[in-house]
Amino acid sequence: MLPQCKNFMKFITITMALFFGSFIFMANSHAEPSMDNLKAILQKQMDMMKPELKKKVQGLSTDTKMAIMAILAMHNRYSDKATLRQVMLEVLQDYQGIVMGIMTNSSEMVADSARRLANHRIPVGGLLPYMGMENITDERLALLEGFNDTVEGNAIKLAKAADGDDMAQAAALLAPITSGCVACHDVFRGKQLGASDLLK
Repeated sequence: MLPQCKNFMKFITITMALFFGSFIFMANSHAEPSMDNLKAILQKQMDMMKPELKKKVQGLSTDTKMAIMAILAMHNRYSDKATLRQVMLEVLQDYQGIVMGIMTNSSEMVADSARRLANHRIPVGGLLPYMGMENITDERLALLEGFNDTVEGNAIKLAKAADGDDMAQAAALLAPITSGCVACHDVFRGKQLGASDLLK
């Protein structure tokens, strides 16, 4: 092989190595948190809780704690500022992005919005402080896993459908996502947002 050809092949090899190396790095930078990171995140959340909430959380079963950890492991966006209501408004915006993308046949808008919805921000202090003391039980929190699968699981499926330009399938997955949102709100938020039980 001529020296020029050898140098060119060496250049191509180095370029490809750098490209794939940077690709792997970028993919890992958005990866799910490691077990050590998760433990640190959970400890930080526990440290922020008032003593009465902390005691209730510590009293949950191992199965419930593992289920909560599994849900958190699916996310890599943790906020030090946003409340759950602010996060839910972001989720609503992503949901609307999915709808707009379907209506305008924009598969990229649909896929991006669906992936953001599935990997929504976790609010400051985690999820549990926003659910009310009455919901910090094994029985109530066992429902979270199903809601998570219905909403975020179907959002991931919807993104994949959009990646394949299957907008009919993407549209069909909106219904279970909506049902999951409504069901979760019925349990953890109450029937009517902002309603007061102090009015006659």
